[in-house]
Amino acid sequence: MRLLCLGCFLALAASGADGPVMHADPEVAGLRQLLTIHRVYVDRLTGGETAAQMRDILISSLAESGLFVVTENEEKADATIRGAAEDLIFTEVHTSSDGINAHANLGNRSGYGSGAHGGQAGLGIGENESEHSSERHHEAMATVRIVNKDGDVIWSSTQESLGAKFRGASADVADKITSKLKDDFERARKLK
Repeated sequence: MRLLCLGCFLALAASGADGPVMHADPEVAGLRQLLTIHRVYVDRLTGGETAAQMRDILISSLAESGLFVVTENEEKADATIRGAAEDLIFTEVHTSSDGINAHANLGNRSGYGSGAHGGQAGLGIGENESEHSSERHHEAMATVRIVNKDGDVIWSSTQESLGAKFRGASADVADKITSKLKDDFERARKLK
């Protein structure tokens, strides 16, 4: 009886009818799913006030890429972009102080009657130096993921920037995310 069941199982597996399912590489499966996206909705990003600005910049960058239609209607989207972003501007202050000081005094006085003797000596050396500098920094970071209708994450990226020569840190991060997405779309097209 066991041999018969084993034989049936092997026959089903060989025919491919409801046999064991081989799981593909998750990255490859995610890349293939990217090609099925025609409309995407960019959800609110967590991370404070600057996250809302980063969302707007990301929407603009994605719309310019032409990869898919960016929609404001979540129900019409094939996938949703979710994540977190932060754009910080801060000043870093550095203060240092160095100093060398040396003091020495010597005194001697002796006397008897009118024959008073005396002596004094002194020495003083000192040097102090202090330095104060401040440096303004602007940095942004975003972590985003594309989630399909089933709730599965099919793509993700984390990007950060200290700003670019001709654009701010947030715009640079959005462009890096879009560039990575374009590269992964190209990889997905080559998998066909």
